[in-house]
Amino acid sequence: MRRREFITLAGAASTTWLPSIVVSAEERVIKIVVLGDALAFNYYLPVGRRFADRLEFALKAKGQSVTVVDAGNGNDTAARGLARLNRSVPEDTDAVILVLGAVDMVFAVEPNITRKSLAAIIENLKARRIAVLLCGAAPHTRLDDEHKSAFATMFSGLAGEYDVLFYPAFDDAFVSDPSLREIGDFKPNAAGIEAVVARILPKVEALIDQARHRVR
Repeated sequence: MRRREFITLAGAASTTWLPSIVVSAEERVIKIVVLGDALAFNYYLPVGRRFADRLEFALKAKGQSVTVVDAGNGNDTAARGLARLNRSVPEDTDAVILVLGAVDMVFAVEPNITRKSLAAIIENLKARRIAVLLCGAAPHTRLDDEHKSAFATMFSGLAGEYDVLFYPAFDDAFVSDPSLREIGDFKPNAAGIEAVVARILPKVEALIDQARHRVR
């Protein structure tokens, strides 16, 4: 084959492959960090059965290019989550699922204090162009009616004020079903995690869509 003919064929081949390179760039892997408390940080379950693991598996089964990182701490109030925010959510993060507030209810933290911490977290993430899915939690049974209402209003109010995606109660799939919770506890068991993933999946897909179209 002559040299000129070889160069022509090589150029044609590179042109043929170019569209696939562009498509793969658009389908980059989205990094989601789960910043959560005892509801989402399932240290008591085997690796592979925890929320972040099962969520990543479900998303990939639907064709999503994602990695889901568990940055939870079972004892975290919203204030503690804020204190470790920049360590737990690095700069290469595309999206955050924010699951804080349930422990605040257990410890009887005043809703306005929880709200200030969650607001500061959301402001930090938005300033860094990180997409946010805010998850509320069902009111803890220890709370009186006034505080139950205050927490419910707090979560929805934050979502509206900061214009972020909102899932009203992360624990709605298992909070009223003992068979989906750890015995004598408010945390989900492995079956409860599966139930959460099935319900929250559409919201997380919307979060991924936001992250893909956000200029970083």
